[in-house]
Amino acid sequence: MSSDLTSRRAPGAAATPLQRSLKRFDITAMAVAAVISFDTVGQIATGGGEAATWTAVIALFFLVPYALLFAETGAAFPQEGGPYVWVKLAFGRSAAALTTLMYWVTNPIWLGGSLVFLAAETWDGFVFHLGSGTVADYTFKLLFVWVAILTAVVSLRRGKWITTAGAAMKVFTLGLFTLTAVLYGVQHGFQGLDDAGFAPTTAGFLALVPILLFAYVGFEAPNAAGEEMHDPQRDVPAALGRSATVAACCYLLPVLALLAVVPKEHLTGVGGFMEGARLVFGVYGGAAAPVLKATAVMFVLALLTQGSAWMIVSDRMQAMAAADGGFFRRALGAFHPRLGTPVRTNLLSGAVATVFMLAAMQLADGDAADVFAVVLTVAVTTLLLSYLVVVPSLVVLRIRRPDVPRPYRVPFGHRGFLGCAAVVYAWILIGSWSALFPGVLEQLVGIDYDFLDNWGVSRAAFEAFTLGTVAVLLIVGVIGVVVARREDAVPGAADEAGYRDRM
Repeated sequence: MSSDLTSRRAPGAAATPLQRSLKRFDITAMAVAAVISFDTVGQIATGGGEAATWTAVIALFFLVPYALLFAETGAAFPQEGGPYVWVKLAFGRSAAALTTLMYWVTNPIWLGGSLVFLAAETWDGFVFHLGSGTVADYTFKLLFVWVAILTAVVSLRRGKWITTAGAAMKVFTLGLFTLTAVLYGVQHGFQGLDDAGFAPTTAGFLALVPILLFAYVGFEAPNAAGEEMHDPQRDVPAALGRSATVAACCYLLPVLALLAVVPKEHLTGVGGFMEGARLVFGVYGGAAAPVLKATAVMFVLALLTQGSAWMIVSDRMQAMAAADGGFFRRALGAFHPRLGTPVRTNLLSGAVATVFMLAAMQLADGDAADVFAVVLTVAVTTLLLSYLVVVPSLVVLRIRRPDVPRPYRVPFGHRGFLGCAAVVYAWILIGSWSALFPGVLEQLVGIDYDFLDNWGVSRAAFEAFTLGTVAVLLIVGVIGVVVARREDAVPGAADEAGYRDRM
């Protein structure tokens, strides 16, 4: 087996121009930029005091075993394409192509959904008035989507600094907010903690588990650029451990700060963080307004680089699926000879994000808060569904390929690995079901659930949007696999596209 899926070339053509530009710090920064999701901080806090409890519980009992699993696998199989390669080795090319489609499409959906809506809401409320459904609103959202895409198009040697800057802005902004909230609490009291209600409940768990899992997954994403790392066998486990620790702190501390100072009735997923900032930044007196505006700008830029980071890694996964003959035409996975990026896949992501943004604008008559929650759930659903295949592929590789060197190993060997996989898979099953069919498990355990009150749309509209999206993706995926097989059946098709299978 070749470790280089990207070294395919046509006769006489130059190799795909991947450059080893990612060091341990870059991998850590990329993971932080991708995984710490500003759009989920406010959404998590809407769960009240028990949101902090469940954030800590899931960090301990999901994030830790999840990080151990992917640290071992990422170091053992560092090929370009990451999870696509792992699923292909375990279950074959077709399964890998369909899984990668669900993993990849999460990101243009997310970019054109909750990220762009949160960015527009923040810009409108704190920087410059846009209005809702206006020309300015549409223009801002289109610019946001396509600037994120274009930053993924530039070479990784330069693009990594964009994601590094985004990671720094995230940590700084969250740290500034948390520190300021503490100062505010010292002056005015931590009144929100009095009735926060930190005791965990079944209803709170079922409501929060999908969004918390979505917040914590993704540390394997840099492996999509595995062959652009200097030393993935050593750097991936170390970078994953560091970024997971940073992510856990950057979720738990700001959520606690929000709950401590922001009245519960003012907490919303789309505006929770910045509304909290508006309140606590009053401690800066006359400087509060410019500091708040600067924070809002950093907030939007961090959202932008968050989208960029995911485009950088997930587009590489999707490009490898195409280049390997698993999804539509191999030419779709071509890397630009000078930039070393999958430009065609990047542009496809931009088109999907744009279409989804336009469709989401029509949902709930464009009400930002309702649209935000529903489209975020769509992104949660597609990503978690992909892990239902990715996690078993790690187990299969552990069992079938014991000869592959594993520079890092999960504690307690084979049993430790299988135990971690079982725990992670159980979490993913619960999260996937709760995201696809909210309220069903609640009713099974006797909990009252008002769908319209929770989501702002009817169940029929919600399921049409979520299940409809999944159904369309599966249809597109099957068509893509069929087209790819027919292309491979044509003599010389692989060489004509500039690729040659070496696995």
